[in-house]
Amino acid sequence: MSNHLYSAALIALFSLAACTAGKQARTATATPVSVLSYNIHHANPPSVADKIDIDAIARVIADAKPDLVALQEVDVHTTRSGSGLHQAEELAKRAGMKAFFAKGIDYAGGEYGIAVLSKYPVIDTKRYALTTLAGTGGEPRALATVLVELPGGKRVLMACTHLDAQRNDSNRIVQMREVTEILSKQPYPVIVAGDMNASAGGPVIQQLDAHFSRTCNDCAPTIPVEKPRRCIDFIAYSKGKFSVISHEVIKETYASDHLPVKSILQPAF
Repeated sequence: MSNHLYSAALIALFSLAACTAGKQARTATATPVSVLSYNIHHANPPSVADKIDIDAIARVIADAKPDLVALQEVDVHTTRSGSGLHQAEELAKRAGMKAFFAKGIDYAGGEYGIAVLSKYPVIDTKRYALTTLAGTGGEPRALATVLVELPGGKRVLMACTHLDAQRNDSNRIVQMREVTEILSKQPYPVIVAGDMNASAGGPVIQQLDAHFSRTCNDCAPTIPVEKPRRCIDFIAYSKGKFSVISHEVIKETYASDHLPVKSILQPAF
């Protein structure tokens, strides 16, 4: 082999090795993402009728130290919780995060719905109305999405929803189909969390599982807070885009009628 060809081969080899090492380093140093999903029962402790204890919810979030939070049953400027109180913004302010609220319904002079809180810079936000079938008596529901930028410039779409609470699955099946269709079309890795009002093994969570990986398989129960029997609160992610470092149901029984769920995910992109 001539000196010229030998030198070219060495340069190509070193370039490939540097590229491979760079990719491995980026993967190894990708910052884990801590996600909390919490149905906050409009900050009303179930043991104390009509009391609004935003401090209790704020403590749960502070103790969990999440990067991203999906909240359900959030009041904004309602007479029930205080016309001057925007619960999502107040909780975000206390946690040093940014908030995006998506209305489900008008309620008590204000609004009631879901929210995403983010420690990371927010690039874009969207609200999607979900279908409630006529004649079912179900409440209007929504999907909230927040595009955030992680350390190092990676972008993730954080989504939150709260599916219909009727005994029959009909609305939940339609709504979960819409959620998975919307999120499967996104150009970014997705994390989706919320109160699905459905247990694993049924058609609603089967629809979720067809498109996303859940952070738990044999999931610990999340309701009721005293002697919980069912898991209906889930965190899931785009298949192959994350690995699960940890998953836990937080044993906080005062602040809400649901136990909060926390997962730490390792990006794999």
